[in-house]
Amino acid sequence: MHILLNKKIIIISIVIALAISLASFSSNESSEKNNILFHVTLADPNLYDNGVYTKEFTLEKGEYFFRFVPNGSSPKILSITLNGNTFDYSEDFQLIGTSHQTGISEYFTWDYDGQKNIINSEMQKVSITINPNGETVGSVSVDILEN
Repeated sequence: MHILLNKKIIIISIVIALAISLASFSSNESSEKNNILFHVTLADPNLYDNGVYTKEFTLEKGEYFFRFVPNGSSPKILSITLNGNTFDYSEDFQLIGTSHQTGISEYFTWDYDGQKNIINSEMQKVSITINPNGETVGSVSVDILEN
């Protein structure tokens, strides 16, 4: 009976710990989603006009950063420009694959290397241009988040 009670306490403790962890993860995820200023998933060549994607949006005064969700088929070089009245940003992001070895397999994680931080001194309308440099078949998601 004593062992059975200890097992119940352990199981209840694990369930409570998992519930707290999931609530914390969900809270962090939703607060991050609220800070997304711009998002696009480029997974279809028809999303590009003459080989580039362009969109206008309002950029508030503040600090921002790029976040990418690439994969092995994403463009090798992703050129991004942001232009406004008093704001110009341009970067050629390089796709980097990082190998991870497990005991029985190897897999890669992908990210873009380049200057991801943006500082804007005043609210203004900006135009973003994303150029995959001819590689419009691979998919990539691009976010601009508040820092």
